[in-house]
Amino acid sequence: MIYKTVIKPFFDIIIASIGFILLFPLFLSTWIVLLFKNNGKAFFYQERPGKDERIFKIIKFKTMNDKTDSNGALLPPSERLTKAGIFVRKYSLDEIPQLLNVIKGDMSLIGPRPLLIRYLPRYNDFQKQRHNIKPGITGWAQVNGRNAISWEQKFEYDVWYVHHMSLLLDIKILFRTIYKVFKKDGIYSVDNDIVPDFMGTETKESNQNGN
Repeated sequence: MIYKTVIKPFFDIIIASIGFILLFPLFLSTWIVLLFKNNGKAFFYQERPGKDERIFKIIKFKTMNDKTDSNGALLPPSERLTKAGIFVRKYSLDEIPQLLNVIKGDMSLIGPRPLLIRYLPRYNDFQKQRHNIKPGITGWAQVNGRNAISWEQKFEYDVWYVHHMSLLLDIKILFRTIYKVFKKDGIYSVDNDIVPDFMGTETKESNQNGN
């Protein structure tokens, strides 16, 4: 498929490069603020599985502190979110550094979100299909409910996208993402943004969702 193998990667690099240049003043100002708010740690790095489950290191702006309990374990995410982090997440500023992941070729602008490595053995055969393409900064699941829907529903949307990827669909997702960011529609709330771990699905219920 020429769009998947040639056109989409080309547009990813071009659009991500232009986007990073245009957003650089915002990137720089956010970086400076978080340097002061997070004791010199502005970025969050974490290994995530990409296409074919190849591991890469994702980069985002750091929105949580590193506070621990009396046993040295990190406190729950809801207790580590900083005020600056809430603002950054509310306006999706934490996603800007991922444009560098797209330019490097680890990610695409649009695709299934890259999740945690520990989830890999928990996917069933249907859900594993989400790794047949590069992960994205935004995707079909993100514009159809994000964290307001179940893990199983997210994976339904992810796999549906894998099988229906096209230029028109990507344009639709891109504009719906921009609309949601400016409208602040379902982008961030403390209750909605912190979700339980995915623990696996006993059975595969495939509805092949499309909207």
